[in-house]
Order: sequence, then structure tokens, then C-alpha cells
Amino acid sequence: MEYVSTRGGAGAVDFEGALFSGYAPDGGLFMPQRIPSLDRDTLRRWSCLSYRELVKELCSLFITAELVPRSTLNDLIDRAFSRFRHKDVVHLSRLKDGLNVLELWHGVTYAFKDLSLSCTGQFLDYFLEKKQKHVTILVGTSGDTGSSAIESVRGQKNMDIFVLLPKGFCTQIQELQMTTVIEDNVHVFAAHGNSDEIDEPIKELFADVNFARKHNLMSLNSVNWSRIMVQIAHHFYAYFQCTPSLDTTPLPVVEIVVPTGGGGNITAGCIAQKMGLPIRLVTVVNSNDIIHRTVQHGDFSLSETVKATLASAMDIQEPYNVERILWLLSGSDSRLMKSLMERFSVSKSLKLPEDLHRKLSKTLRSCSATDEDIVRAMQRCWEENRYLLCPHSAVAAHYHYLQPDTTRLLQKFSCFSFLFSTPRCCLAPASAAKFQDALLRAGLVPQLPPEITALTAMETRSTPLERGQDWAQVLRERIEAAGQR
Repeated sequence: MEYVSTRGGAGAVDFEGALFSGYAPDGGLFMPQRIPSLDRDTLRRWSCLSYRELVKELCSLFITAELVPRSTLNDLIDRAFSRFRHKDVVHLSRLKDGLNVLELWHGVTYAFKDLSLSCTGQFLDYFLEKKQKHVTILVGTSGDTGSSAIESVRGQKNMDIFVLLPKGFCTQIQELQMTTVIEDNVHVFAAHGNSDEIDEPIKELFADVNFARKHNLMSLNSVNWSRIMVQIAHHFYAYFQCTPSLDTTPLPVVEIVVPTGGGGNITAGCIAQKMGLPIRLVTVVNSNDIIHRTVQHGDFSLSETVKATLASAMDIQEPYNVERILWLLSGSDSRLMKSLMERFSVSKSLKLPEDLHRKLSKTLRSCSATDEDIVRAMQRCWEENRYLLCPHSAVAAHYHYLQPDTTRLLQKFSCFSFLFSTPRCCLAPASAAKFQDALLRAGLVPQLPPEITALTAMETRSTPLERGQDWAQVLRERIEAAGQR
């Protein structure tokens, strides 16, 4: 299993090479040269597996046993999930009117990113210990990535992590989960800018090949293939939990609704689909709707500004993983990707070729939600189920509530159930406990676990990045200082 850049200008690497890279040297993203195809017997066998075991099976397809022996891989994944609060790691809540919510937030920081980053942290530590090597991790976060990345590597002697958060664009809890981690290898920067603006100095440092090589720079954003790989399991688990049967021909379809920011989770869904999983994918966004416009109209172009919304972790204008999806749909046409992405880089506006847009709109459905839509979905879910949704999960629930009420339709027209009985699963990326302001705006009462309540009394540490400063230079100096230490 080798990995190639979506833009075709970098040599193939193995999993270790992809793991320790951010963007590929040519500016593209690493993807498997070949996507494994699963037959019906494999799907039937996997349908009985726990989430933990599914992750092991999937990772073994993308990480060769020569690189990481299977028994070692199993141990690393078991260790990664050892701090999760739920015995099943993830949990499906079956609510009224066919609303199935897959809770991906039972990790340390109450966010879905704990799942992939806890595994990625273990993979990193395995290779670093083996080679006695040190890396510098550089992460931009729009909400949850930073805290999950910090928790995955905190206290590790072979890694320093530098996290940029957009001051005022994260919730207080999200910010505290980063700034209260007082470890020698953790460096948090509070930047006075939005999510897209903090990506610029990070890209600049990665583009400086000599600096990146000297400090072994790498990323834990979803540009990192390891995160996408683990997230493929979300879609398999959702399918097996929601499918009525695996004994019919063809296999039944399950619709999976994916709240989307940077596009890592929806990319994982596209890969699962290509592997043979019979799922219908819906990408749902907030008012920052570039992915929705791309699916609907082939319009991959920036809006004038990033809009601050209740679903703050999805306040992203440049969903970099779209490049991976387009590469998949283009038949791995790296020359086309290079041309399209270079054009977008210059103009920040791109009209997809007609054929590529047709394939995209056939692969994905899409929907956008305003803050008012989010609030209404949170309120309805509470009224009907006494179940609190975070605002990101509510974006998915908003799509569900827009669909016909299949429960009543099935009761009235049972003989035509095959027309409207496709099960639906909404991925829930975070716990409602992290979003008190959104809950209060919806007239709901936050239910805070003690670990989150305790954050407000803890010591904090971060470095401000003011407008007008050269953020890339500040980072260079701090990374140099950490390297000397």
C-alpha cells in the first residue's frame, strides 16, 4: 500500500511517510494509490464487529504488516481507545421519527476528533520510539481539533505541538480545553483572526522546505491521511447499526448525514463508498456553504467573509479535503487536480468541469442550515426526545427534519415501504455540553459533566498573536527555541 499526492508531483510514500507529512511536497494531499474493494462476505463478517474491531480491520488494509505487525497494530488501537468513557467507544441513540444519532464524542475532549487523533498519536509514538526521532506538530483549529491533538500527544518526549486557535471564534470550553494543558511540549497561540487566516502561516512554514525538514514539521489537521483512515470506520459502523438486513440483493442502502467543515469525515465516507459500502452520503454545512454550492452548482469559490455561526467548528471557507474527493471522482487524475487547485489558489474561485460536477452531485447530496435552523432542530429534538444536540449535530438533524416523516408514511402505505424506508444515520461530532451559549439561545439547559466544569478553575497558558504581527515569524522563533530546548 503506497500513497501518492493528489497533484502528482511527489514520489509515492508508505503509511509512515504519509503519517509524518502534512501537505505533500507539491501542495497536494496524500491518498492511497489503490482503494481496497470489499466483497459481500467481508461486509457480512464485519457487520458483527464492534467499532474498535472495525477500526483494526480497516487500518490493517492501509498499513502493511511489514510496517506495523498486526498484533502491534491491535495493541496501539486498544491503547488509543482506553480513555474513552463509553464501553463501545461510540454509541448509536435511536430517537423518534427515525432520527438515529451516532455519538462520536465519548473521548477525553467530548469531540469526534478524539477517535482519529488518539489512534494517530499512538501511531506516531510507535514510529518515533522505534527510530528515536523528534517531530514538531503544527495545527490550526476551528474548535475541536486543537484540544484533541493536544490530548493525543501531551507529555510525549518525542513531540512538540504548536496549536493556533482563532480567538473569539471557539467556545469558552473549547478554548479552555487547549489553554489549560500545561505541558512542556504543548504550545498554544490565540490568534486574532478566523479559521482560514490561521491556516496561512501554517501553509507558509510547510512550504519552507528547509525549515520543515530541519524541524520535522508535520500536521494533525485532517490533511493527515491517518485521520481520514480511522474515520472511515464511522461509516461502516453507522451502516451496520442501521441496515435492516445483509441478506437481500442488492444490499440495502443507508443514508449517512455528515456535518462538514474541513471535509475529512465526508471524504472518509466517499472512500467507504468506493470500498463497496452501500451508503448514500449527505454533506451538511452551516452558513459557510462552499461545499453545498460546489455540490449543487459546481461553484467552488469563497464568499467575501467567514460567517460566525453557532456551529463554530464548521466556520470554514476552504475545505481542503474537497481536493481528495475530486481526485477520487476524477479517476485519480492528478494533472487535472493540479490545474484546478492552482487556479483556485490564485483566484479563490473555481467552476468545476461539467463532468466532474456531475460525478460529485451523483455521489453527494447537500444541505445548508442557518443559525435559526440549528436552534429549531435543537429545540425539536429536546421536545420530542429529551435529548440535547450540539449545534453541529443539529445541522445534520435539520436535514433529517426536512425529509418526509417516514414513520407515518410507512404506517399509511406499508405496501410501498420500499419507496421510502431507507434508514438514515446522523453523525454527531460533539457533545452538547461544549456549547452552552447555543443551548441557552435555544432555551435549553446545559448539562455539564464535572470534567468540563473544572476547566474554569484551572491555570491557563497561551501566547497572543495580534493583527499586524508576522505570525509565521513568531512561530518560526518559538519552534526554533523549542528545538534548542
